Amino acid sequence: MVDRAVRAGDVAVMRLSDGAWGACQITGAEGRVTSVYALLWHSVEPPSLDELRGVEPLKLDHHAHDGQLAHLSIDRWHAVPPGFTWIGSLPVPEGVPAFSSTYSGWQSLADDVVRQRRWDRELPAAVKSAYRAAATRGQVDVDFGAGAVTIGAATPRLDLSGEGPMRVPTSGPVRWSALDQLPRCTALAWTGPDRGLARALADRPVVSSLTWRDAPAVVDLADTGVQHLSLAGADVCEVRLPGGLHGLELAAVNQGLTVCAADGGRWLHLTLTGADAETTVPAGLHGVREVALDGSGAMSAAAVAELKDLESLRIYWRKPPGRLVDAAALADLPRLAVIQLVDGYGLDADTLPDTASLTQLSISGLRRSIVPALKARYRGAAVRLVVEGAKPDTWLAANLYNPFRDWVDDDARGGAAACKAYANTFRIIDKLPQEGDGRADEAKAALRKLVETLNSIDQKYEIVDTLRREEAFDAFMKLAARAGVPPHVAEQWFDEWRDF
Repeated sequence: MVDRAVRAGDVAVMRLSDGAWGACQITGAEGRVTSVYALLWHSVEPPSLDELRGVEPLKLDHHAHDGQLAHLSIDRWHAVPPGFTWIGSLPVPEGVPAFSSTYSGWQSLADDVVRQRRWDRELPAAVKSAYRAAATRGQVDVDFGAGAVTIGAATPRLDLSGEGPMRVPTSGPVRWSALDQLPRCTALAWTGPDRGLARALADRPVVSSLTWRDAPAVVDLADTGVQHLSLAGADVCEVRLPGGLHGLELAAVNQGLTVCAADGGRWLHLTLTGADAETTVPAGLHGVREVALDGSGAMSAAAVAELKDLESLRIYWRKPPGRLVDAAALADLPRLAVIQLVDGYGLDADTLPDTASLTQLSISGLRRSIVPALKARYRGAAVRLVVEGAKPDTWLAANLYNPFRDWVDDDARGGAAACKAYANTFRIIDKLPQEGDGRADEAKAALRKLVETLNSIDQKYEIVDTLRREEAFDAFMKLAARAGVPPHVAEQWFDEWRDF
């Protein structure tokens, strides 16, 4: 399909995660990039073009924002969501730049509208005042019941799972009132039974993000202000969600889990991490429209077969070979418009069935040999095909299981050098003697050389950003574990040796 030609001034109405409607306007489009900003609009029904005439751009001043426009640049990999509808064109206000230096996806615009509105209308004035005042308060002593710890009053994220520096009593009551000394804390990590957590969050609506591991059988967050929840726990049987939740991530949960969500999860973006060929969507989420499967080397489309309102599906294979089974199930989803596939090296050009509602197929990471057939299949069809990260089959045969495989997408030579460095280190560690005084020294030397090589690669090619740094750390830790190095020692070595 020929891409819809967007131009500066084009206006779209967009469906919001709170059930209302917002609007956005294009400021510039060039090559792969489109820049767009959100309008200061929120209504029960989608607005007309005349209603939006003269409406100001949305300025963000919630939380730590200081009045900047909700203005983003978006790569063509990101499909315009089905909830966006183009309705015409209006003049772009004077002073709004054509392009933004902030990159994200289309959904971020809609989320900006909801977050700003929540800040303006739902958070108590005292909560907002305390949030802003904490920016200059410096250090405070915080005691959750296991002894005081000194921490910055402006701390935005707090790890109470027992893995961070904060101390929480292992039994007995938790002093949740300590949260009041951290009024800018919007994200918490927690592990184990509730122990008053849900009540504490209900009393502190500024906390909008929660990561909960080893959660109990019943998780009831219905009265909280949590907007994003990441939940894991093999014993979890029932989850009750707040009405304002729009992001739900489930990992390693009971297959019999039931989720109580507004409108059957209609306003949720659901992510199933650690997904495999046996993964299913929990009961109670029949209305979900956006799903991401994030997991193993083989995943099944049958996981979403019952979601008849599904509009967008993203599949990210974290391990080779990147194979999709039961793909035919997608043909029975009447509203499926967007499919995004990442590292699907096990796909063929005909893996996906013909889907009448499909408007965009984006694939990042695939065998180069199938690209011509893919392009031929969708040529002339009402589907925009976006392909990137295609790699030669012979190269993949040698590097499919290399964790630095996708670095070649950033820089061919730098990525190839990183792959080679990992492969060399793997071979050295695999050949280490099973025991003996020299094993530890040889392992340390090999691991250090790997990090120093990555330092040199980054100095020369500048390819190690936050994502690549995390990938380098994960690869290093797995090699260290293979060599028998304790995790705390390996982590110390990595931080000591790296320059990136």
